[in-house]
Amino acid sequence: MAFQSVARGVLALAAFVALGAGRPAMAQTHHHHPMPMAADTTAAPDSTAHEHHHGAAAHGVAPAHDRGGMGHDMAAMGNEGHDHHEMEMGAFYGPYTMTREASGTAWQPDLARHGGIHLMKGPWMLMFHGAADLVYDRQGGPRGDDKIFSSNMAMGMARRPLGPGAFGLRAMLSAEPATIGKKGYPLLLQTGETADGSTRLIDRQHPHDLFMELAGTYSISKGNRSAFLYAGLPGEPALGPPAFMHRFSGVALPEAPITHHWLDSSHITFGVLTAGMVAGGLKLEASAFRGREPDQNRFDIESPKLDSHSFRLSLNPAPAWSFQVSRGRLNSPEQLEPEIDTDRTTASVMHARDWAGGHWESTLAWGRNHKRPGPASDAFAAETAIELRQKHNLFARLERVEKDELFPESDPRAGQSYWVGKGSAGYRLDFHRPGEPTLGIGILGTLIGMPRDIRDAYGEGAAAVMLFARAAL
Repeated sequence: MAFQSVARGVLALAAFVALGAGRPAMAQTHHHHPMPMAADTTAAPDSTAHEHHHGAAAHGVAPAHDRGGMGHDMAAMGNEGHDHHEMEMGAFYGPYTMTREASGTAWQPDLARHGGIHLMKGPWMLMFHGAADLVYDRQGGPRGDDKIFSSNMAMGMARRPLGPGAFGLRAMLSAEPATIGKKGYPLLLQTGETADGSTRLIDRQHPHDLFMELAGTYSISKGNRSAFLYAGLPGEPALGPPAFMHRFSGVALPEAPITHHWLDSSHITFGVLTAGMVAGGLKLEASAFRGREPDQNRFDIESPKLDSHSFRLSLNPAPAWSFQVSRGRLNSPEQLEPEIDTDRTTASVMHARDWAGGHWESTLAWGRNHKRPGPASDAFAAETAIELRQKHNLFARLERVEKDELFPESDPRAGQSYWVGKGSAGYRLDFHRPGEPTLGIGILGTLIGMPRDIRDAYGEGAAAVMLFARAAL
């Protein structure tokens, strides 16, 4: 099934090319302001650089007009202080503004906020983005703990015209295997993966792998249509909304969501092949990928497989909105449950709003995991984040999820499902200077909700707090 899914996508790409995808006409796109802007056709110098500091977001890309998806034209930037709207940048997967693209091949609203450094070197468009949080984490109650750690990631992307289309490279790395450690950081109600290969991580969030993404892309565009291929080792299949550290509504929170393994836990997958087609604001894609989640050895690259498959339909009907629904079969995703497969279904909506001195993005998502064999469980998440005057950041997340991994096998409640929830809200003050990384300090508070029959394990009124400092490029 997995190979058949991707084969259909590859055949669709071939059919698209056969219909005559030559050099397309320039496509109209959107940026942070709804008023479209005429493209500047001034040739770019061999090597230019431009920096953006508009808060942390998916990866360092600027809103732009794409010249038929080829992405090798850029507005001249000879004078210092040019506004980032003057830049010409092409998206990786189609003839639309690059702000639409988030993690893997996922979409977000065209009005999504981005930051980073952008360079042109000959035919190559280069982009770099990075962020790191230094966190003091205090999780209260009998099952709580405290820890100082750093969550972080660095991302680089490159794109150039090649033949009738455009070729791209994507790389994302994290030092979390060293700055967090195998046992992860304390996070009440979090479950998933293992630290030693034999026991579950409970009430802790695992670190990301050193290699989060190493992927290549190729796309061909005609008018407002395109077809693309994406291959990664590791990479992200077409399943779920953008990963939480790549969406503006979620990246400001220094903790992972407890709904992670229902929505976007496949964002690091060792072996991914995706084929997709775009028509205006509509995208259909299919992936073959390795269903097993990363193991406890976070510094290596695991053997690739294509034993799982997924499909995703995305719709951006307007610059402020992005919708997706997806379905996947994950072969043996959990290392400690190798005999169980999982059917995952997700749906999400994202919204972005821009005004003078402010930016606001929100995400509402639902995910269902159906174990084969085994029961089905659901998860719901709502996030929102507001940035005011590039200085004040307010953010919140509400979650409700059905979990059956909250107790070890030695506990009589092991394997029983419980509806649990949490609400987190915080504030970060940024110290922004043009041409320099943005630095900020913040606080996040969390309240925990659970049924009465497990409160003895967590304590009455369980709560948590995180104090953190953030640096973002």
